[in-house]
Amino acid sequence: MPAIPSITKYKTADDLRRACEALGQAIPIDDAPLGADASPMQQPLEIGGFTVGNRWAIHPMEGWDGTTDGEPTDNTLRRWQHFGESGAKLIWGGEAVAVRHDGRANPNQLYFNDNHEAGLTQLRQTLVDAHTARFGGSASGDLLIGLQLTHSGRFSRPNDQATIEPRVAYRHPILDARVGVTDDSAVLTDHELYQLVDDYIAAAQTAERCGYRFVDIKHCHGYLGHELLSAFDRPGDFGGSFENRTRFLRLICEGVRRQCPGLILGVRLSAFDHLPHKPDHTQSKPGRLGPGIPDGFRGGGYPGFGLDRDEPGTIDLEEPVRLLELMRDELGVAIVNLTAGSPYYNPHLQRPAYFPPSDGYQPPEDPLRGCLRQIDVVRQLHERVPGLPAVGSAYTYFQQFVPHVAQALVRDGWVDSVGLGRMALSYWDLPADVAEGKPINARRICRTFSDCTTAPRNGIVSGCYPLDDYYKLAPEHDELKQAKRDMIARLKVL
Repeated sequence: MPAIPSITKYKTADDLRRACEALGQAIPIDDAPLGADASPMQQPLEIGGFTVGNRWAIHPMEGWDGTTDGEPTDNTLRRWQHFGESGAKLIWGGEAVAVRHDGRANPNQLYFNDNHEAGLTQLRQTLVDAHTARFGGSASGDLLIGLQLTHSGRFSRPNDQATIEPRVAYRHPILDARVGVTDDSAVLTDHELYQLVDDYIAAAQTAERCGYRFVDIKHCHGYLGHELLSAFDRPGDFGGSFENRTRFLRLICEGVRRQCPGLILGVRLSAFDHLPHKPDHTQSKPGRLGPGIPDGFRGGGYPGFGLDRDEPGTIDLEEPVRLLELMRDELGVAIVNLTAGSPYYNPHLQRPAYFPPSDGYQPPEDPLRGCLRQIDVVRQLHERVPGLPAVGSAYTYFQQFVPHVAQALVRDGWVDSVGLGRMALSYWDLPADVAEGKPINARRICRTFSDCTTAPRNGIVSGCYPLDDYYKLAPEHDELKQAKRDMIARLKVL
């Protein structure tokens, strides 16, 4: 495989344009960031009757830094303070919060219960206070803050990092083996799914009481809501037909609208999927993961959403379009946040990176191609389903060119809002710097080292260990370095 160029080699916007064109996907890219008076990123956006002050969003995260009881810690509050200081006006969930204990993706994830309202309220207030302190007393009036409601399904680890406790929508030909599913006992029954719908509705009511203006009904990244969309062969009320596979989302949206009519609804959706990947150990070098390759599916009928089931490497947007139309026309969803795939089984598709996490693989393609793929899919969906505002993902890999790309795409109508995830851990106030006409701080730009993923994969709190001094000097940094040394030692014997 030829060497993949790092995006750091591109010194100008024109260099980046030529690189995109060489990959077969020309996109709008501005020559320079624009300040507040001229930038499309500083234009307001109407979402469900609420006017959001600009076009920057912060994606939801799992910090692995709550208490084992599901409460926020000082680390959690620090992240939310940074979100408030970021200058972004749309805080998309800020946190992925499990609707109940068994849906936690890690034993330190926040989750809803009657005892956690004070902590969730404190998170929101911390963010608002930080935003007001940074931008002025009236600045929070156009700040829209929500919570992401989730159940981790197949990837649940509610009690112990070393013990996965999957609850799945159906038996999967590849992923079952990865999470230790060997019989049908892990499959959620229809009755259990109806109970879980009630848990989502109750969680939305809690979020509203805590002062949040919207909730995200998570349907992405291989978690339960997303997996149900591909339950083609599941019997009963939640599988088979499109109507059945969307029943879970429909019932939740209907219930939230009934119980919380003033709450804005959003959905973060993996708009397309791909085969699970694994490292090709035949191409590994000592201490280095091999490039990603598809994990051995043969035959037709692959269970994936937004792909050709007989050619699962091919995107098929017919059902995603149908789903977005359903959200817009019937479910009362006011905005979607579009992403792809899963960090567990095809991270190169979901969050392109030059350096893989410890449980990943070397990129099988130029990560720039992964960014362009998501941008183009969002453009297509936005054109085919007008009237449903869309947030885009996979922008961090553009690094110093994030504002050049973001403002051009928003101005040309490819997307309505640009979301930042990993970048918000290292350079949380990039939107504020751009709006104020400050030069980009190259020392704080996320370079996709993936330590924010490698750390939690090893049971360590997530953060930007290479660039944020708070984590660089934390005792967990030594744990992370040892975990990476252990990984390299294991790879040397493969």
